[in-house]
Amino acid sequence: MPVKKKTKWIVVTGGVISTLGKGIISSSIGNLLDMRGYKVTNIKIDPYINVDAGTMRPTEHGEVFVTWDGGETDQDLGNYERFTDNKISMKNSITTGQIYQEVIRKERNLDYKGKCVEVTVHIPEEVKRRLHDAAKNADADIAIVEVGGVVGDYQNILFLEALRQMHIYGDDVVFVHVSYLPIPATAGEMKSKPTQHSIRALNSLGIQTDFIIGRANNVIDDLRKEKISVICGVRKESVISCPDVDTIYEIPLMFKKQGLDENILKKLHLKPLKLNGKLKAWTSFVKRIKTVSKEINVGIVGKYFETGDYTLEDSYISVIEAIKHAGYYNKVKVNIQWINSSDFEGVHAKKNLNKLKNYDAIIVPGGFGGSGIEGKINAIKYVRIHKIPFLGLCYGLQLAVIEHARNLCGLKDANGVEIDPKTNDPVIDILPEQRKLLEKKQYGASMRLGEYPAILKKDSQVSKLYGGLKKVFERHRHRYEVNPDYLKKLESYGLVFSGMSPDRKLVEYLERKDHPFFIATQSHPEFTSRPLKPNPLFNGLIKAALKK
Repeated sequence: MPVKKKTKWIVVTGGVISTLGKGIISSSIGNLLDMRGYKVTNIKIDPYINVDAGTMRPTEHGEVFVTWDGGETDQDLGNYERFTDNKISMKNSITTGQIYQEVIRKERNLDYKGKCVEVTVHIPEEVKRRLHDAAKNADADIAIVEVGGVVGDYQNILFLEALRQMHIYGDDVVFVHVSYLPIPATAGEMKSKPTQHSIRALNSLGIQTDFIIGRANNVIDDLRKEKISVICGVRKESVISCPDVDTIYEIPLMFKKQGLDENILKKLHLKPLKLNGKLKAWTSFVKRIKTVSKEINVGIVGKYFETGDYTLEDSYISVIEAIKHAGYYNKVKVNIQWINSSDFEGVHAKKNLNKLKNYDAIIVPGGFGGSGIEGKINAIKYVRIHKIPFLGLCYGLQLAVIEHARNLCGLKDANGVEIDPKTNDPVIDILPEQRKLLEKKQYGASMRLGEYPAILKKDSQVSKLYGGLKKVFERHRHRYEVNPDYLKKLESYGLVFSGMSPDRKLVEYLERKDHPFFIATQSHPEFTSRPLKPNPLFNGLIKAALKK
C-alpha cells in the first residue's frame, strides 16, 4: 500500500505595514524550493468578505488574476505562477467570504447535526479543511500560505488561529514573518522597534515565528540582525535581509545567498536536495535584466490607471510582466508608458493621436464599461493606418472589430451591446446564457472564465507565433463575443480570424494581412507568460517593435 504524502507547510505573515511584498517573498521561497526539486504550491488567504476578487474594481484591489480552472483571484496568484511556473487552481485562493458562505451552507443543510455553530470553532475548521484540500489537489510536498493583511488586523485573526492549530496538532509548519524596518531621516539609522512589536503581536496569538524577513531600503547590518535575533527569539541566521532591488526576480537569488532555502528545509525536516538546472537559467535571466542596454517604447492605451494623484500599475500587473518577459528574452529593455484613452477623444484627439508615432508598439488591454472607449477605437484606427505594431487583449479584440466594422465595412453604427444596447449593428454581443445571468443580477463568476482551447488557422501569423501548433489554450475573462452573424462581412473587408473555438462559433484570434503586426485575442495571454518562457503573442509584438 503506497505511503500517503504528508504536506509540509510554510506560513508567511506580515507586520507593521501592508504592501511589503509578501506575495513576491512567498513566490521567491516557492521558486527556491522548486529549484531544490520539491513539488511546491502557493496558497493565498485574503481576509475580505468578497467571495472572490471578480466583483472588485481594479483601482480598489489591483488586477484580477484568472486561474486555469476559472478562479477570479488576487493578483498574488499571478506572482506565484510566474516565479514557480506551476499552474495554480482556484482552490488556492481562500477568502473570508468563501469560509462564511460554506459554514452557513453546512449549517442550513444540518451538516453540523444540530450543534451550535461557533465562530471560534467552525470557522478555523473550515479554513484548515480548505488548506488541506488545496495542498492535496496540487499533490504538494510543500504548501506556502500567504496570509493577507498584517498581524494585529481584526480580519485575519481566525486564519492565524487555524494555522496555529495546524502547527499544534500534527502538521509540520514553519512560520516566516515579513516586517518593515524604517530608516527615519531624523534618526539616520535602521529601527527594529516596529518589528519587535509586530513579533510580540504574533506571539500573543500563540505563534512563534521561525524566520524574520526584514524589508528595508537597505541591507540589514549585523548589529540589527543580532538585536532582532535576541529580542524576537530567532537564530541570527534566520533573520533575512530583503532590501529594495532593481528587479523582483533577483529576490530568490538574494535569499539563496543567505541560505534561506536550506534553513527552511532543515526546519521542515527535509533534505536539501541537489539544485536542478533551473537555478542556472534563472541566474542568467537576472543577469540579462541587469546588463541589457537597448531600449524600446511600448504604450498601453486604457483606463484603470489613476486613483487620486497616483497611477495604479497593479491594474495591469500581468500585462506589465508579460511585456518585460518578452523584452528581456529579446535582450531589450521595454519602457512602458501609460496612455489614458480619453486623450484621444474631444477637440485635442487628432493632436494627441499623432503622439502614437513615438511608440514602437501599442497595446490595448482588457477592461469593462463604456468610458474612454471611443478613444481606444481612435487609437486602434491610428495604429492600423500607420502600421504601428499592435496587440489587442480581450476588450482590445472587441474594439478592433468595432473599428474595422465602422471604418472599413461601412457599418457606421457598429458597436458592442455593452457600450450601446440599442446599436443597429451589434458586432459584439452577449451569449444567450450570459444574458440570463445578467437579467437575474448574477454578476459573480458569470463570465467565460478560465482556460479554453482555440483552433488556429494554418499558416496564419498567430499560428507561426505559437510554433505551428494547431490547438492552443489561453485563459479568458469576458462576457461578450464577436457576433457570428457578422463574421463573413468582417472577413470580406480584410479581417482574418486566425483562431476560433473548436465549434467554430467564437472568435479567439484575429490579424491583418496588410499590417506588419496587428493581432488581437479574446483571451488574456498575459496570464501564461513566464520569465523564462514569454507568451508567444508578447514575444511577437516585441520582435515586431524591434523591426520598426
